[in-house]
Amino acid sequence: MGATQVTRDTDYFRRRAAEARAAAFSKDEPERAEIAGELALAYAALARRRAAAAEVAEEPPAIPLEQPA
Repeated sequence: MGATQVTRDTDYFRRRAAEARAAAFSKDEPERAEIAGELALAYAALARRRAAAAEVAEEPPAIPLEQPA
C-alpha cells in the first residue's frame, strides 16, 4: 500500500472520528450516543495506526536492503 493511500485512509478515519464524536454528544438518544462514542474511539485508533504506518513507509531502512553495484 502506498504512502498516498495510507494518508487518505488516515484522513478518512480522522473525519469519521470527528463525525462520530459529534454524534456522541446527542442528548436525545443515549444509546446511539454511546455507540457513536465507541465508534469515535475506534476511528481515532485507526487513524493513529494509519499515521504510524505512513511514517514507517516513508522512513528509509536503517540497513540498505540492496548491495551497491
